[in-house]
Amino acid sequence: MKIRLSQNTIGLLLCVAMLMVLFPVCLINLTPPISRDALIHHLAIPKLWLNHGGFYEMPWAVYSYYPMNIDLLYLASLHFKNDIAPKFIHFAFGVGTGLLVYAYLKQRLNRNWGLLGLIIFITTPIVIWLSTSAYVDLGMTFFTTGSILCFVKWRDAGYNKLKWLIISSCCMGIALGSKYNALIVWFFLNLTVVYCYARDTQKQLPALKYGLIFLTITSIIASPWYIKNYVLTGNPFYPLFDKFFQLFQHEGGQGSTLGGLMQSSGIGFFQRRQIMYGESFWETLLIPIRMFFQGRDDTYQYFQGVLNPVLILFLPFSLMNKRFRKDNLFFIAFSAFFITMAFFLTAKQVRYTLPVLPFLAILAAMGIENIVTSLGLSMLPPPQSDSKLHSLHPALLYTGLITIVAVAGILLTLNFIYLKNRFAKIQPLRYIQNKESKAEFLSRHLRSYPATEYINNHTTAEAKVFFMFVGRRGYYLDRTYYHDGIFGMKTLNEMVRASQSEYDFLAYLQSLGCTHILVRTSLFNKYLQDNFSRETILRLLGLIRQSWKLLYEFNGWAVYSIGELQQVDT
Repeated sequence: MKIRLSQNTIGLLLCVAMLMVLFPVCLINLTPPISRDALIHHLAIPKLWLNHGGFYEMPWAVYSYYPMNIDLLYLASLHFKNDIAPKFIHFAFGVGTGLLVYAYLKQRLNRNWGLLGLIIFITTPIVIWLSTSAYVDLGMTFFTTGSILCFVKWRDAGYNKLKWLIISSCCMGIALGSKYNALIVWFFLNLTVVYCYARDTQKQLPALKYGLIFLTITSIIASPWYIKNYVLTGNPFYPLFDKFFQLFQHEGGQGSTLGGLMQSSGIGFFQRRQIMYGESFWETLLIPIRMFFQGRDDTYQYFQGVLNPVLILFLPFSLMNKRFRKDNLFFIAFSAFFITMAFFLTAKQVRYTLPVLPFLAILAAMGIENIVTSLGLSMLPPPQSDSKLHSLHPALLYTGLITIVAVAGILLTLNFIYLKNRFAKIQPLRYIQNKESKAEFLSRHLRSYPATEYINNHTTAEAKVFFMFVGRRGYYLDRTYYHDGIFGMKTLNEMVRASQSEYDFLAYLQSLGCTHILVRTSLFNKYLQDNFSRETILRLLGLIRQSWKLLYEFNGWAVYSIGELQQVDT
């Protein structure tokens, strides 16, 4: 039995499916940015640079030391007072990565399988989420994907076309200057350059030479950010590996992160997951697989993002075709290496696995193609072939084909349902049609925005605001602001310690150098109740009432001005 479908019809349906993704994503991107890290880092730091008139060090913001190649594009947009463009820039990197997937599959298979791979990638829920956010993950992934595929071209050309290795190196250098996660890809690919060349040519010295070329070019391109960090902190990878670099310095590092505090507590990762979520050892160990089935947005227990099982369910079938097995084994090896390293070295979040998703999309498309081709949809061997499939009853072939198409279709439909739900959550049309103002839109999505707006409208330009339990989202605040490294906990601990003496408390308050404090009151009160005695809390709150003046309180957020401590009996 041979089932014939029009290639043009299939291509048209795939293009329609792609437009069904691109159009709503564009509508969402016409709204003001609301994603967490955009407001903390990717838009906030460039805005602070612009307000300051250029680069300056911000020791209180550990994320300001991260590589920022992609963020420089956002800085240019913000210079022209446009904070909508950064989301479209990030979205463009996502589409660009999908086009790399398309180009690879089109060359190996045909146009329609390329379109399927593109759709698998760009409709993956975490990619949709990032495509509507001003982050940098899709930018980094575009360059890591380009680097790996250019290496494949260099290898396939018999290592004769050096331009592909140079382009691969340049792409990797840009990725290294965009996000620290690219270091894992860089390490893997640098070793791969040396290993594959030596294995395929039996020439070890030239293999080392090409590995050195790759290392040198990537290092030169990425070096500005790492040199900056070394000059400022003595650690080119700050805040990564800070304890290691402190061994070579007389002074300690510049602060700590919550992750660092958790590591120093002596509680291992498996123990933390057991304590926090009741997970067994095996449940925690299987997180890299669970991410594809259990991911949820906005919950750390379920990895802060959503993937789709289609990315791994068809992976074994990608090895059926011997012609492409070499590439597919390479992509599987890279994916396994990256996910394993990310599991042990980074937070357990879905978006930190992003560099492998283009290759999993390629493998999924190839797996589906291998099954469908074998069952006879479009490229069934001719009747005289000795293919064992021809000995099967036509009904069995048809049933198998329908099953595979149905499974793939249902799984991809889940991606479109995710997009529909995200569109409904954002409700961009109300803003686009001027049925709500920017302030109303932001207040609907950001509980802290009304307090931020109050500060912008009721304080002088010289005001300095300290954040306590605010989550560090400072982009919409038009005043100088800062916070400590662990959301205000360190500062509150110091306030409690200083509250033993009225003089010490006032001195510590003045040392903060702020004129106002923005507080999330529920977390502030909960932290006090969970960590201090009633007597200590009452003593601290008594001093706060005398030195903080409540200016505004709404929806669980409060704005205080800091004044002189009133005279109290001693």
